[in-house]
Amino acid sequence: MHAILKSIKFLLVVILTAIFLFSSVEAAPRVVKKSKSNICHAPGTKYYKQTKYYKAFKTLKDCLDSGGRLPKRK
Repeated sequence: MHAILKSIKFLLVVILTAIFLFSSVEAAPRVVKKSKSNICHAPGTKYYKQTKYYKAFKTLKDCLDSGGRLPKRK
């Protein structure tokens, strides 16, 4: 009985965490990030999530037009 309750608690935590994470992702605007080193990181690129200090742009073209460049690695 104790093992079943423990499994149910774990499953509930996993489900609630997934709901929280997916609802947060949808609410956040997806922007192109230009890092301090002038690299334009579009959503889905390798270092997008790691880029914390950036100037936000609506499109990749806007970022590139501002003097940014594409990452060398994809």
